[in-house]
Amino acid sequence: MYLCAPMRKSSGFILLFACFLGFTACKSPFEKIRTSGNGELILNTAFKYYEKKNYQRALTLFELVINTLRGDARAEKAYYEYAQCHYQTKQYLLAAFYFKNFSNTFTNSPLREEAAFMSAYSNYQMSPSFRLEQSATISAIEEFQVFVNLFPSSTKVGQCNELIDELRRKLEQKAFAEGQLYYDLKQFQSAVISFDNLLRDYPESPDAERVRFLIAKASFLLAENSVVEKKVDRYGNAMTRCNDFLEKYPSGKYVREIKDIRKSAESAQKGVRKKLKNV
Repeated sequence: MYLCAPMRKSSGFILLFACFLGFTACKSPFEKIRTSGNGELILNTAFKYYEKKNYQRALTLFELVINTLRGDARAEKAYYEYAQCHYQTKQYLLAAFYFKNFSNTFTNSPLREEAAFMSAYSNYQMSPSFRLEQSATISAIEEFQVFVNLFPSSTKVGQCNELIDELRRKLEQKAFAEGQLYYDLKQFQSAVISFDNLLRDYPESPDAERVRFLIAKASFLLAENSVVEKKVDRYGNAMTRCNDFLEKYPSGKYVREIKDIRKSAESAQKGVRKKLKNV
């Protein structure tokens, strides 16, 4: 009876070992290579997966050996494909980092131009709706401008300029939305400041006419809602804004409304002056 326990223990070890052998035998070819510890095999297989456009598996293998390739003749190819794998798997933040790192490291590489462009384009891919925070948009614009400065003869310069215009338009839309929000919240002074900043930063904005109209209207409403002591100056500023609009857009679609605002501001200013004189 006392001999049974060791026998059961031995049987347990045999079963565990058999399970281990079974698990090892069931490993896929990819898993066998990934866990092989053979750097040469892992790198060559990563290149093959990349050629087959299996970017996720290529990325997994590159990550195992990428930091061991310093001085290796294949480092340039590996680093570029490593960056591309991040891009192709939609890891745009890391792609931007690795493309930029490649461009700064392999300055004599024939792939440097493409890597510099892809660094900017990865940021472009992260640029969100104009209603959201725009740091990625700003980074993309800066990266495209750097590319144009570095490679002024590149065939991609035209595309970069088009993408810069698209991204700047997004920033314009955000600036307009911010000014409109202040206006809707009846924070008229902030609306005027915000719209003035928009015209300063984007003087050729397609929204410029409407922005100038809203500046004039917000200036008048600011005067209307001011304490008496500030009304005279603020009505005067509203009239100045109306005159600026009429000078800029004498045939604009808001001309009638602007003239009405100017007339109301002039009349209100006279009324306030008369009231203050009688105090």
